[in-house]
Amino acid sequence: MASDDLTAPLGMGKRRILRLPFGLIGTGILCVVATTALIWIGVVDDPLGGEPVALVPLENSVEGLATRDIEVVEIRPTDSGDLGPSMRTRNDKQTLGPRYELQKDADGNAPTASQLINPDPRVSERSDYGFLPKISSEGVRPLDVYARPFANEFASIPKVAIIVSGLGLSDAGTQNAFDALPDEVTFAFSPYGSDLDRWMQKARTKGHELLLQLPLEPFDFPDNDPGPQTLLVNLKPAEMLDRLAWIMTRMTNYVGLFPQMGARYTSTEPAMKSLLEALKSRGLMFVDNGTSSRSISEKVAKEVQEPYSGVDVVLDAMPREDEIKTKLLQLESIARAKGIAVAAGSALPVTVRELEIWSKDLEQRGLLLVPVSSTIDR
Repeated sequence: MASDDLTAPLGMGKRRILRLPFGLIGTGILCVVATTALIWIGVVDDPLGGEPVALVPLENSVEGLATRDIEVVEIRPTDSGDLGPSMRTRNDKQTLGPRYELQKDADGNAPTASQLINPDPRVSERSDYGFLPKISSEGVRPLDVYARPFANEFASIPKVAIIVSGLGLSDAGTQNAFDALPDEVTFAFSPYGSDLDRWMQKARTKGHELLLQLPLEPFDFPDNDPGPQTLLVNLKPAEMLDRLAWIMTRMTNYVGLFPQMGARYTSTEPAMKSLLEALKSRGLMFVDNGTSSRSISEKVAKEVQEPYSGVDVVLDAMPREDEIKTKLLQLESIARAKGIAVAAGSALPVTVRELEIWSKDLEQRGLLLVPVSSTIDR
């Protein structure tokens, strides 16, 4: 055999047969197929396993149905196992918010136009400075009488309250806010404004809920001075109450007070406790302006059971269009996350203009604009 190989011509030797590892190749192919199948099952969500699927187009609008008529369904099992709809009514716990039914007379009639623009004798009293708010002998508060009625029937719809402050200081700026903003916006008037009674009557006739601004001491007082009747933390109780009485008589028909500045005052517990107790005794709410992270007003309000709300977003700390738009988006996010959000801005033309644009399609975006008094029991 060896001699044949040696004597054979070059290139004419015996052909060698190539032996392939078919076992290993087959095993590799099976592994690839199995791995592919496992990845497909884990990644592709197709529980029907390739069965025929029919796609049916749905109409994106229903005739006669607005966006505000639709809300997100939130189903919560109760102890009885009953699954109620999302149209939940408010629970029976004690609330501090306005009691709208007290605005009607004995026959169930709503206030007349004249009653809207004049102080209600049940909740006002004369003083040396003018008409002061008070709680009636029957327990009726100015908060109950002057709040803009609001039916909180659909608890799942996100709600936003807007406060525009600084009104009454400029006739042009105040008129611009009246012309541009919807009735649900809450108006806050400065106690140093002019012709406040006329503006109050105009606002009440249009349907706005009203607040009165309260000058409170900032940290950099007197370099930053809110005005001659500013409440200071070191005032004696009698002097504090006298200044407060002067401020509260500048206007009538408002539901509560809204600080002007006040970072130092709202961070000082004794001063805030005296103030909120005084407001509670007058049947008024307090709305924190949201400008100080050191404010303890919410904590003190809970302790003394004072009707309270606080601003979540200050719209125009930097009064530029892009900044205000960003703050309004932030406001919407908070409202959708928490159910209710409150924002405040001044009556600057840029703020009023952005609020006018933003509020036009609020309903189509699934949000509801509400008066600030409706946010007390959130």
